Amino acid sequence: MPILSRLALLSLVIACQISCSPSRRLSRDLRTNPLYTDHFMGVALYDPMQQRSLIQHNADKPFTPASNTKLVSFYAGLLSLRDSLPAFRYTIRRDVANGDSLIVWGVGNPLLLHPDLPDTTLLTFLRNRPERIFFSATNYDGPRFGPGWAWDDYNDDYMPELAALPIFGNVIRYRNEQVSPRRFIDSIRVITSSSSPKGLRRSEFTNQLVRTVTDRPLRQDVPFRWSPELAAQLLADTLRRPINVVSMTMPPDARLVRSTPTDSLYKRMLQVSDNQFAEQVLFMASAERSTGKLDPVSELKRITDSLHFSAGSARWVDGSGLSRYNLFTPNVLVNLLTKIASRVSQQRLFALLPAAGQSGTLRTLSTTNNPYIFAKSGSMTGVYNLSGYIQTKRGKVLYFSVMNNNFTQSVSEMRKRTADFLKLVHERF
Repeated sequence: MPILSRLALLSLVIACQISCSPSRRLSRDLRTNPLYTDHFMGVALYDPMQQRSLIQHNADKPFTPASNTKLVSFYAGLLSLRDSLPAFRYTIRRDVANGDSLIVWGVGNPLLLHPDLPDTTLLTFLRNRPERIFFSATNYDGPRFGPGWAWDDYNDDYMPELAALPIFGNVIRYRNEQVSPRRFIDSIRVITSSSSPKGLRRSEFTNQLVRTVTDRPLRQDVPFRWSPELAAQLLADTLRRPINVVSMTMPPDARLVRSTPTDSLYKRMLQVSDNQFAEQVLFMASAERSTGKLDPVSELKRITDSLHFSAGSARWVDGSGLSRYNLFTPNVLVNLLTKIASRVSQQRLFALLPAAGQSGTLRTLSTTNNPYIFAKSGSMTGVYNLSGYIQTKRGKVLYFSVMNNNFTQSVSEMRKRTADFLKLVHERF
């Protein structure tokens, strides 16, 4: 065969390989397939071994991240929290005439008597103390909700109030006529009106509740209105000893007591997508840095500055992603996944994240028997995103962010489309 013919054939083969590469084919599909073009979609796919992007589709455009925001809170925790969580701070005031006093301040730990992941470190510490016990909440004077939260969701279990000392998860748990904490039993009024909303409904600014009678057993968690007085009462009820509220500034030498392994909080935060845990991570990060005021907003700004987001690529306003004010590009999230992977072993990381088809919020995401997607989802009306790590058939681990915004279809439909797209990534790379 003449040399020119061989060169022409070689050029044709190379051109075909390039045009038929998985990256090009999937990028073309993203531009032309109605499944991907009937809403606003962004995709970033990155190969960490080759340190290069494989797919860039609207990857520098900002999207509403929803609970993908928890990946940033996770990273904030990795930077600021130790192996065990801060539980509380305390100091002792000596008083020979009236008896010694022990004053406790919360540090934002959400696990005290939590209904699903309870920690009793504070109870154990206080139970047999000889001093009079006081609780002070002067180290947090911020809002009960994050910026941009839907105020009329106050009754929903995914939006408990922010607090320096959450207790019982800051929720009232109702299970088949059983109420926890029991202090709220007498706060529930039962009605039979057919026009009233079903289930439990709390008055917005008080802890008075109404329950509509139904034929079905009721299982519901309702956030309560947190106050220092209520927190002290609930603690006193449990310990069966008086605890009074005092307005006292925390001294610089207040002692810090630690409790639960940090990974137990991360796992629930990422797998169940626990909004309260993600928010309170910023409280605890603040507590690790200072004995002064708990300032989650300043902590958020500090982490934002350390990430060096490019102009227009990110806006981070809360820990959970409940706010629609949050904005992140797919590239920002892939860059964040890279930073996380540099700090956490793959084995530990994949154990903390939901595994597609097996655990957490990805349990219903259909994959093969062996999970190959380990990622954080994020959804709200018109939003479904998935960002994390994917193992390919060739043994590679790629970092990805798939973001879907502004759709009118159901979230379950977008979840399926995202899973189908990532299946192609798994098979072709």
